[in-house]
Amino acid sequence: MRYLPKSPADREAMLKAIGVRSVDDLFAPVPPEFRLKRDLNIPRQMAESEIVDWFKLRSKENGDGYTSFLGAGAYFHYRPVVIDALVQRGEFLTSYTPYQPEFAQGTLQAIFEFQTMVAELTGMEVANASMYDGSTGAAEAVMMAVRITGKSGAVVARSLHPEYREVLGTYATHQGIPLKTVGFAESGPVDLKELQQAVSDDTACILIQSPNFFGTIEDVEAIAEIAHQHGALLIVSIAEAVSLGIVEPPRAADIVAMEAQSFGVPLGFGGPYCGVLATKDKFVRQMPGRLAGQTVDKKGKRGFVLTLATREQHIRREKATSNICTNQALVALMVNIFMTVYGKVGLRELAKQNLAKTAYAADQFARHAKVRFTGAPRFNEFVVETSEDPYAINSRLLGHKIVGGLPLKKFYPELGHAALWCCTELTTRSMIDTAVGLVADSERAVRSMKEVEQEVAR
Repeated sequence: MRYLPKSPADREAMLKAIGVRSVDDLFAPVPPEFRLKRDLNIPRQMAESEIVDWFKLRSKENGDGYTSFLGAGAYFHYRPVVIDALVQRGEFLTSYTPYQPEFAQGTLQAIFEFQTMVAELTGMEVANASMYDGSTGAAEAVMMAVRITGKSGAVVARSLHPEYREVLGTYATHQGIPLKTVGFAESGPVDLKELQQAVSDDTACILIQSPNFFGTIEDVEAIAEIAHQHGALLIVSIAEAVSLGIVEPPRAADIVAMEAQSFGVPLGFGGPYCGVLATKDKFVRQMPGRLAGQTVDKKGKRGFVLTLATREQHIRREKATSNICTNQALVALMVNIFMTVYGKVGLRELAKQNLAKTAYAADQFARHAKVRFTGAPRFNEFVVETSEDPYAINSRLLGHKIVGGLPLKKFYPELGHAALWCCTELTTRSMIDTAVGLVADSERAVRSMKEVEQEVAR
């Protein structure tokens, strides 16, 4: 009964209540070709202790102890142990939306400090108390720009994370927001000439990413000038928050949409993540999510309250600034603790370590393969083009406990055998050298094969 809570009598009563005689009748509308006609391929008649052991064995197949060169919006950084020690305290772990400030001062103070540090980090004047993730944050920023400007169109850089663009496309389709996509220059950043031609007086915003999907830094000020010439807003998406430890904050932007996963949030098979929106004070009324503010009580003591929370709980329906955004309070607290532990000096040092590892790796790869987009500054990601399909190279790397770069053919077919590689402070020099050596072996093998083919042809 522990694992099958519904007894046969319970099931009979449920079937009778919905007007069918059997489970087969219940599933009769499902075409036969889509029904599973065999037992599930799972172990049978196992004791609880055996089931636990079975799952432990399966967990070991997840690749523990591997070095990963994957980035692309999900980054492997060190997490200070104090993060879990604090977020697992009952006061935070079980807390809910802090509607009643007299019972939620700790949560509200944490949110207020989170907003303050995010605003300082991004160069904006105000930040909200977090979104679901960077992709939905970018889409919400576009809708926010449409509300502010009263215009409908958005111009999107193709160097924005491809999956962010997919999420935005879903939003835009149902919001009636036309999208234009502009390409990237040979050096990696957005093509400014093409961007200038794409923007019109009907454009509500320009959306770019910096560092962009290829790891290169965009000229935010030049792009902001193009946007503002046409009365449009500039939205800067940031997928790698650690970059702000050393990259100039996008102060010329009107809205910053950031993914803060790098700040102490573990990689967990796709989530949960922590999206952020930051903007100028004059746009705060159109910002989705919620804001915690600082005030004083009647005795003059400092206190915290929710000052802006136009959310779905307020039954605004179509008038709501957003119908899905929420406060990732516990995940935002991880980010909050991370920023507090590192501070300004520590975050800069962390960013410098990422830069150094990336510079070394890119230099080593360039000796054996083609490193793309070298004409612009970059942070911790770079594109390597090889003679062999990167999927084949990655298969061999796995044998050395290395997860290779992300093949780009799916998103950018014109880049051919290119892959996006990422280095963080946790990437060791020995692993970089091992990966480079295997790529070098691949390049030599391809060259030898071509030489043999040419000799045979002669």
